[in-house]
Order: sequence, then structure tokens, then C-alpha cells
Amino acid sequence: MPDSSDDQRHDPYVRVRGAREHNLAGVDVDIPRDALAVFTGVSGSGKSSLAFGTIYAEAQRRYFESVAPYARRLIHQVGAPKVGEITGLPPAVSLEQRRSSPNARSSVGTVTTLSNSLRMLFSRAGCYPSGAERLDSDAFSPNTAAGACPSCQGLGRVHRTSEELLVPDPGLSIREGAIAAWPGAWQGKNLRDVLDALGHDVDRPWRELDAKDREWILFTEEQPVVTVHPVREAGRIQRPYQGTYMSARRYVMHTFSDSRSATLRAKAERFLTSEPCPVCGGSRLRPEALAVTFAGRTIAELAALPLTALAGLLAAHDGSETAQVLTGDLLARIGTVTELGLGYLSLDRSTPSLSNGELQRLRLATQLRSGLFGVVYVLDEPSAGLHPADTEALLVVLDRLKAAGNSVFVVEHHLDVVRHADWIVDVGPLAGVHGGRVLHSGPPHELAGVEESATRRFLFDRAGPAARAVREPTGWLRTGPVTRHNLRDLEAAFPLGVLTAVTGVSGSGKSTLVSELSEELAGVERLVTVDQRPIGRTPRSNLATYTGLFDVVRKLFTATDEARARGYKAGRFSFNVPGGRCETCQGEGFVSVELLFLPSTYAPCPDCHGARYHPETLEVRLRGLTIAEVLDLTVEAAAGFFADTPAAARSVRALLDVGLGYLRLGQPATELSGGEAQRIKLASELQRLRRGHTLYVLDEPTTGLHPADVEVLMGQLHGLVDAGHTVIVVEHDMDVVATADWVLDLGPGGGEDGGLIVAEGTPTDVARAASSRTAPYLAARLDV
Repeated sequence: MPDSSDDQRHDPYVRVRGAREHNLAGVDVDIPRDALAVFTGVSGSGKSSLAFGTIYAEAQRRYFESVAPYARRLIHQVGAPKVGEITGLPPAVSLEQRRSSPNARSSVGTVTTLSNSLRMLFSRAGCYPSGAERLDSDAFSPNTAAGACPSCQGLGRVHRTSEELLVPDPGLSIREGAIAAWPGAWQGKNLRDVLDALGHDVDRPWRELDAKDREWILFTEEQPVVTVHPVREAGRIQRPYQGTYMSARRYVMHTFSDSRSATLRAKAERFLTSEPCPVCGGSRLRPEALAVTFAGRTIAELAALPLTALAGLLAAHDGSETAQVLTGDLLARIGTVTELGLGYLSLDRSTPSLSNGELQRLRLATQLRSGLFGVVYVLDEPSAGLHPADTEALLVVLDRLKAAGNSVFVVEHHLDVVRHADWIVDVGPLAGVHGGRVLHSGPPHELAGVEESATRRFLFDRAGPAARAVREPTGWLRTGPVTRHNLRDLEAAFPLGVLTAVTGVSGSGKSTLVSELSEELAGVERLVTVDQRPIGRTPRSNLATYTGLFDVVRKLFTATDEARARGYKAGRFSFNVPGGRCETCQGEGFVSVELLFLPSTYAPCPDCHGARYHPETLEVRLRGLTIAEVLDLTVEAAAGFFADTPAAARSVRALLDVGLGYLRLGQPATELSGGEAQRIKLASELQRLRRGHTLYVLDEPTTGLHPADVEVLMGQLHGLVDAGHTVIVVEHDMDVVATADWVLDLGPGGGEDGGLIVAEGTPTDVARAASSRTAPYLAARLDV
């Protein structure tokens, strides 16, 4: 490693000294600038803590120090990283994998800011009707009050319901549940009692009720209040109460638009039809905006074109000097998106309908266009969600960022990206407390001599997949015809009792097809979907609470002699409710210290010192440990502690089986990666005593996983199939696809060029398919 220069201006290295963020063990490392440096290591080893938690966080902190103090208060700031010092660090730009909450108003145009340029084109160079007043660019946006269609609020679609949807069986009476859209349990009984009190006959079959009464019951906007006298039941005293009526339509619309429960929203959606807004025709805009044209088309029509077609139309238009300047800017911006293979997308395509790979490349295209140089780009697995063919285009983009005079630091597991690196920082050797050390920082070929590295084996000692007999299907699951996004009347057949990999380039329709699998299909007894969404969004949600282990632990503490003597119930040992928790920090374990124009900092609670519990609660011990000390155990340590408690041991064993032994039982959900969250969900399933056949659907389960972790995960998935279940994975990792029993390959391209099944069969069959873009990459892995 080169000697440190006294003059840092000429020192070509970012030098980190004493990094202690999360599990980093006082790391010292030097990384060259103006290079593509890849951070590798098993999941949880500390590579993200080094790249994002330390290097990027320090760059951001230094930037904020240059901002005026009053402005700093308006910006969300991360705290200062735990590091001795970092020298030679330029400004940094971060591109993380985290997908924001689904938002129907977010689109390709808003992510890339192309919509802003198109709106400006219409505002300044559009063709207005005679006498029409010139509109501001906001008037061409469906996301502003000035531009949104007042009928659909700029969403383009309206939701409606009907008597047939709300009452599927008119032979039933209201008391028997004729109004299927109403809630169950007490709330549904309350609405029926209110109707009864209002004088409606709730015991006659629905079809025999007067048409006017049926109309009022289902669709009224009135909300009358009436005194309800419940029917007396033996042993229960039920007093009269004031009940408010809500019509079936009002209840469904309220639940669909306002409920935070995805389950309740999904149920409400079953009673609604969605159709284009009759006022704007689905264009989302006011009539005055739609009256303005450019090249003979409205802004809605241009936004609906594929980007390649939009670029062709703009290039052919010969207008005023203003129009030429604006179209020139648009064409340059569109060019960076199409260069990444996304020319099939349209500006009005909503981001919830995009794959992770498409979304990541859109963000990259925006950065390419920014023209920055001399900065450090810190990227979180840019290959995630990308087909091997798309990864080749990604490498070209990373090289362009570097050639423009930038440093590119990438946290990555994809071996093609690792091999392409100028420099490798390998962190490990294992995860959590067993990691946090830099094993190698240097050129990729030198990693071959580092025996401790888990990455070395996969980078240099590659062997083909072990020979394994392909399983025979026990039946078939048929879906379709499906017409959604880019799928057009597609019918598919999935084999039961085997492991199926669904493959295809980014945007080919894989996730759309798999999302059609439901428990309503013949052959599905039980459906389990395992995705990478967080298991919780606050530090109060953790490994123990999600898996149910915390309930078992609290019962064990409640059963101790000390707890019984004191009369403590299970709630006493929860840090989420008053009683046993520390009230100073309300069970958080830390308190926030506001420093005005400096980032808020967090300090251990001065009363409980981070234990989260009241001192009296901590006087109760289970086999010598307090509840706080039990939550601080790693899963590995907990295996021994709970060995003689079957209910707890089963949860712990499941977590060990998916390779999460390094996590602490009380580790907050906010500290977990997407890959860790997905494996926790899988462990929660594995610990259940399974009866009958289950269909497991996993969308890109290897995202965020090191090849060593992929081996562990696949061992579990194959174990599920061997136990008689069916596993379907959407996957780009050819190592996973090569071990599948059946492959369903979609394509041939993305967007409008995809949506077809181009090959299906065993991995060897698909590897030989001439029309498949997956075939050559799978053939290379299978050596066929």
C-alpha cells in the first residue's frame, strides 16, 4: 500500500482510519480515487457499514458543515459516523437500493425529471388555441392543483362499485351476510343492528327488498345516528348505544383510500371496478392543458409514447429557436435512458409497475446526465434485479462515470461486476460479530491468496453445479390468460412439487406473471409470498418480535418464581407498553439530543443506560440473565440458552438454518438489509409445523446475498421441495437457475418487446433455446 503523502491534494487515496460503525472493528483501509472499487463480503460482514455508514456518511457530514447554519436545520442529516479520521475524501453521491413507498403519482418522467422538460416545452413552445392564455408549466402536471383533472384528482382513473359487486348472493338476507363488502366481526354486526333500528327488514332475502331501500342501503351518503338496543344474550349485559350508519359504498371507498392495512385495502378492491376517468379520458389533465399541442399531439399523448418513439418525433420537429433549445435538452436526457436499454418505457409509466432493475437504471441515467466530476459515487448493488445481459450495459455506465473523472465505490455481490473492478475491498471473514475486518484491499487478482475470504472461492475456484436428478412434477398449476402491463393474453403452466425459476431480461414481465398466482387457483392449498420489504419501519420492531420468539421469552420470564411473587404478567416484559419499560426513553433505550443546526445525536438513556426496561423489571432473571441481556444474545448464543425450550428452540433453529446466527435477538428492524429481512420471513415460515402442500413464491431471493449465503438459502428451498412443497423463484442468478427443476423464460426483450414465454423446460432445455437471451448465460454455467 502506498505511503501517505504529506500533501493530501496529491494523495490519490481515500484513507479511512479507525472505523467502528456497527460491527466494524476499528478498520483502517486505503481506497484509490478515480477507480471502480467494489466492496465484497458475506451478508452482514460490514461492507455497507464501511461504504455507506462511514465513507458516504462522512462526506455528507462535511458537505453540511459548508451549508449556512439556518439552512442545515431544514435538511435531514445523518449523524457523524464512528471513525477516527478520513482523508482524501471528495464530495459523494449515494444511490441506494431502497424503493420508496408505492405512489401512483410517481412515474418514469418524475424519476428522471424528463416530465419537467416536456412541460416546459409545452408551456413555452406549444401551439395554443386562438385567444388562449399562455399556461405556466405547472398547468401541464397532473400532480399540481393547477393541472390535475378535478374529476379524478389527476389519477386518470375512477373507482366505482355496483349492487352486483356489493351483494354477490341476493338470496341471502342482510343478517345472513348478503352485503359481502361489509366488515366482519363486531363492526359488521353493528351496521346490521343500526339498519334494523332504522326500520329496515334485515331478515328478508335481499332480492325481495324494495328497490329504493336497496339503493339507499348500498349507496347513500347520509350517516344517520340511531339508538341501538342489542338483543340480550344470557350472561351478558349489553346496554343501548348510539350507532352511526355507513353505506356499503361509503365503507368500501373509505377503506380503499384511507386504510393502512394492505389486507383490508385488497379486500375493498374486490368490490370496485377501475375505469378511465370519463372527464379527462385517463389523461389526468384539465381541458385547457389538453388544448395545447406540440407536433400535433397533446402532452398526454407524447407522455404515453415509448421513449424511442418520443425521441424520433422530437428530432423530426423543426420549430422556433426556443423549441429547438428545449427539444435538444430533452433528446440528450432521453439518450442516456435509452442507452441503458430502457427505450421501451414511456414517461407516464408509474414507478410501482417498474422492476427494481428498471428503477435503478433510471436513477443511474439521471446521474449520468448530471455531468458531475470529481465526486465519489457510492452505489448499493446496482446489478440487483438485472439480467446478465443488462449487467453488461451497467458495466459500460460505471466505466463512463469513472471516465468522467469520478470515483465509483460499489457494494456488490455479482461476480461479473467484481471481476470488472479495479480494486476490491473484501470485508469479513463472516457476518456480524464474526466480521467487521478488511481482509483485502487491492487489485482483484491478489484476493486469490487470501485464505480467509469467502469471496475468493467463488471468484477463482468456480465449479459447475453438482449433478442432481431433475424432479418430476406431481401436477400443474395453470394461470391466465393474463393481460396486465406488458402481458397480453398470456397463459402459463407451473409444475407442482418442484423448484421453478422464472427468468428473463429486466422488464420482460416476470414479476407481473408471478403476481397472478393466488390461493384461488386450482392446486394451491396454501400460498406463501416471501419478499424483501422491511419487517418493520421502527426500532421497536426487531428479530424477536417478528418471529414470535419475544412472546415465548416473555412467557418464560413470567413463569419465574420472582415474577410470580411480584405478580408480573407478560406485558411487564415488553418495552413497547407502559409498565415494565423505562419511561424516560419509553423503551427506546436512547434519547434524541437536538443540537439545532447540527445533526441530532442519540445518547444512551441516562436512566436505563440502553437496557430499555425499568430497574425493577431487570431484577427478574431467567437462568441468570435479565430480559435485556436475553435480547442482546446473538441467535448462535440463544441456541444454547433455549436448548431445552422447544417453542423458542424451533425459532432459533430456523434462523440458524438460513444463516442468520450473527444477528442479535433484539436487533432493530431498521438495521436489517433487504436480504436479511427476506431470510427472517423465510425462517418464520420454516419454524411453523407445515401440514399439507404449500406454494412458496419468492421474488429475487438472492438480491443482497453473497454467493456463500445463496448456497445456504438454496439448501433451504430445495429442502422445502423435498418435503413435498412447491417453490417458484423469480431469479437472475444463473447459479440458482442452473439448480432448478424447471425454467420459465420470458422475453424476448423488455416492455412492449417482452411479455411472451420464449422458452420453458429443464435448465438444459432452456440453455439450448435459440430465441432466449437467458440461454447463453445459462449454457455457460451448465457447460452445455
